[in-house]
Amino acid sequence: MWQNFKQLLWQWRGVWITAPSVTAMVIALRLSGWLQPWEQASLDQYFRWRLPEATDDRIVIVGIDELDLKKAKKWPISDSQLAQLLNKIQAQQPRAIGLDIYRDLPVEPGHAELLKVLQNTPNLIGIELINEEDNSAAVAPPPVLEQLGQIGVNNVMEDGDGKLRRGYLSMTKNDQLLPSLSMFLAGLYLEEQGIFPEPMETDPQVFQWGKAVFRPLKSNDGGYVNVDSGDYQILLNYRGPAGSFTTVSMSEVLEEKIPAELMRDRIVLIGATAPSLNDFLYTPYSSTHITTPERTAGVEIHANIISHILAAVLEGRPTIKTWSEPAEWVWILLWSGIGATLAWQLRYLGGVKFVSLRKSGSLIIAGFVLVGSTYAAFLSGWWLPVFPPLMALVGSAAAITAYLAHNASEIRKIFGRYLTDQVVASLLESPQGLDIGGQKQKITILTSDLRGFTALSERLPPDEVVKILNLYLGYMTDVITSYQGTIDEFMGDGILVLFGAPTPRANDASRAVACAVAMQLAMVEVNQKMKEQGWSQLEMGIGINTGEVVVGNIGSEKRTKYSVIGSQVNLTFRIESYTIGGQILISESTYQEVGQSLQIDGNKEVKPKGVKEPITIYEVGGIGEEYNLFLSKQEELFLPLPEAIPIRYAILDGKHVNDSLLQGSLVKLSLKGAQVHSHSLEGRTLPEPLSNIKLNLLTSTNQTEANLDIYAKVVEKSAEPGSFYLRFTAQPPAVQARLEELYERAKTLSNSVQSTTPIVEN
Repeated sequence: MWQNFKQLLWQWRGVWITAPSVTAMVIALRLSGWLQPWEQASLDQYFRWRLPEATDDRIVIVGIDELDLKKAKKWPISDSQLAQLLNKIQAQQPRAIGLDIYRDLPVEPGHAELLKVLQNTPNLIGIELINEEDNSAAVAPPPVLEQLGQIGVNNVMEDGDGKLRRGYLSMTKNDQLLPSLSMFLAGLYLEEQGIFPEPMETDPQVFQWGKAVFRPLKSNDGGYVNVDSGDYQILLNYRGPAGSFTTVSMSEVLEEKIPAELMRDRIVLIGATAPSLNDFLYTPYSSTHITTPERTAGVEIHANIISHILAAVLEGRPTIKTWSEPAEWVWILLWSGIGATLAWQLRYLGGVKFVSLRKSGSLIIAGFVLVGSTYAAFLSGWWLPVFPPLMALVGSAAAITAYLAHNASEIRKIFGRYLTDQVVASLLESPQGLDIGGQKQKITILTSDLRGFTALSERLPPDEVVKILNLYLGYMTDVITSYQGTIDEFMGDGILVLFGAPTPRANDASRAVACAVAMQLAMVEVNQKMKEQGWSQLEMGIGINTGEVVVGNIGSEKRTKYSVIGSQVNLTFRIESYTIGGQILISESTYQEVGQSLQIDGNKEVKPKGVKEPITIYEVGGIGEEYNLFLSKQEELFLPLPEAIPIRYAILDGKHVNDSLLQGSLVKLSLKGAQVHSHSLEGRTLPEPLSNIKLNLLTSTNQTEANLDIYAKVVEKSAEPGSFYLRFTAQPPAVQARLEELYERAKTLSNSVQSTTPIVEN
């Protein structure tokens, strides 16, 4: 059970780490206030997306427009005009009248007449502007209405971007609680129906009013961060943009050009609608990003607040509510987890590219779900976080993708140890890079192999064998990479290299030959390192062939290998098998591809297994032109031995030893080879040139040497009848030391003979 849980934790480690981390960062940004403008913009957009609502016929606005000002010929309008207007309105028997015009001073003529109207209109509510911090900025209410207690507060609270998204229900002045104009008028309307607000027992600031529950705005509600939430504020659920209420002009009322029942049992608001009076405010409907933002008259703002209250109390129209901060944090964490999960779950789709259509598409769908769900919640009266979870969704996905991109970079480095950058790019980036299958392509193939390494590895501890291999392969890889070869495979001590796959070039064959020469030259430094470590010297043979093969991804969906197949690959291995240490052999096709820049030290005709007709292979001594790389050649000196060394040998057939054991003796030695005189020629021929043999030294004094296997290759070198020359490919250290001792003794003897030979002068 615990093991399964640990496995689950590991499998989804990207999600467990990323989702909480990104959530914490988003919440920190949100608490700092950086995301507040985006949250407010999201709320505004939801208002604009919402379908138009029916006009609230409980409210009528009497607007003082530009034509009214022209007729009145002054502003403020006179007290007599205002008194006449109020009388006309009151005659239609409205439930309440709101005077959204400051009237703290007389405006003659007609002040006495206006006072009489104010005193005799119990459902008329005036306004005042409160500013306890700066009393000079406050505006007093009409004195008569103040004495009658018919005053409502006219203050508004704009957000940092100048928009009005919240309104007052009440404010405090000199420790006295005063209702806002909108609250007062809505209360008068609802009193007629016997509906009164009732404070909740659990929290006196929360009250039930009909079908609605009203709660004061807190400083961090919704998208707000440390906002001024003083007095009693609520989030406004606007009825619509400017022009959403029934509006008539003052002149139409005075001239009785309106229906006689228009204002009966309604709330009538009187206020300025003339642009020149500049009593306009920005609302969520003001931002269209296309046209000039439209402002809404202050009197219509009051109409929206009144409609908000009435519709909520009487019809249950949603008020705008918000979640608690912990609930919003969980909401952000949820979407952060969704983004991380999608990116992590789909991390292998489209390879390791930073941008994937399916990954991007899944995130876009998730984003639409987020926006759609929060919009649906908004229609139900909830202001849920939009931008923070969206930021968390994208941020988590980006974090996972960045992590995967970093891993992809590491994968490239790891792949680069096995394949070239071109192959890695083909596998990881191209749409067909991971497709199973291949295509026919003409390439040049290089294969190399160490002589006698198998025998060497059997005598050394495994860790030393690995060190030797890593030393050798490290040098060879650097050379191959510098010549833009594609390392297809390390086969123990062998290397298979492709030139022309996956990216063909005109000089593939030339680069392959130059690479081979450079690899042989690099063996000098490899052997220097081997000598420093006390290890035996290494020799390498290289075969090169050019031909048409199938190149591509070979295997299954679960296990795939980028490789080449075809008879030309097999032929390359056959050509390499003919080499001796330090030798490079190439096929006729490679020779024709490279041309005159090659230095050829010899050629021979061979018939490899699986080939119907003999082929010619060429020994490369170097390559000129742009490369100018040449192998150093030393004449191999074979010295006669004072006494022949008896041997027993057998011819190898591939990897198998022939059952026939032949007798012979070593009659000459060089540093790397020997001349063998065969004793068993009855009915038999000498070993074919380039064939491999296994031999053992037979001495009467040391039986151990007879059990030590020596491997060699027969070389093409003229010898006496019944004799042949060979090149050692693998020698046990004891045998190598013995043969080197015999060679030095033969060398000393040869020098001695030469020094005692008299010089004959003519």
